[in-house]
Amino acid sequence: RIRYTTSYPSEMDHDLISAHAEVPQLMPYLHLPVQSGSDRVLEAMNRRHSAAEYLALVDKIRAARPDIALSSDFIVGFPGENRRDFEATLQLVEQVGFAQAYSFKYSARPGTPAAAMPYQIEEAEKSDRLAVLQQLLTAQQRAFNAACVGKDFDILFEKPGRAANQIVGRSPYLQPVHIEGTAELIGDITKVRITAHGANSLSGRPADRAAPAHDVAIRAGTPA
Repeated sequence: RIRYTTSYPSEMDHDLISAHAEVPQLMPYLHLPVQSGSDRVLEAMNRRHSAAEYLALVDKIRAARPDIALSSDFIVGFPGENRRDFEATLQLVEQVGFAQAYSFKYSARPGTPAAAMPYQIEEAEKSDRLAVLQQLLTAQQRAFNAACVGKDFDILFEKPGRAANQIVGRSPYLQPVHIEGTAELIGDITKVRITAHGANSLSGRPADRAAPAHDVAIRAGTPA
């Protein structure tokens, strides 16, 4: 299995996009930071992409690998960010649909250009914006996890779980997956039928011992 940590939008050239279509060992999960959906804020952050360029890039990546899942980074409350800028970020999130994301409030670091910028955002306003953004991102992540229920994934098992007779692995989309099993499976790739999802993880059973379809439907809402 091949994964890489982060690709900045400016680094996603034709060859790298093509690799997602042509290299089966490359997992269908990509962390592609955008930071903001506002061109004005992106320019202030000294980013080398616009919101439209990011969206066009997402279209190219999905055309090459339709089953790819995307994650991203967001910063809210950057100096000078107004309500219209923040709404642009929410709109971009809704357009893309992320499987996972990391979001933070801007925090001034002494000596950086941004720390000396005018129009610093009040802490309470930054917290309010972050809460709204995270609510949307969490809903998207839950929806993505829910869509995995009933599917068979090749899971690479990594370690014992917290519960007795439980092991934990990673799906092709980097989600933790829990099953009942022994440590002998650690290091192996096993096909698993996903039977339930939580906010951040999945659970299932080996596909050769999968439950009937009606059992999957009953258990689909069970937290992992």
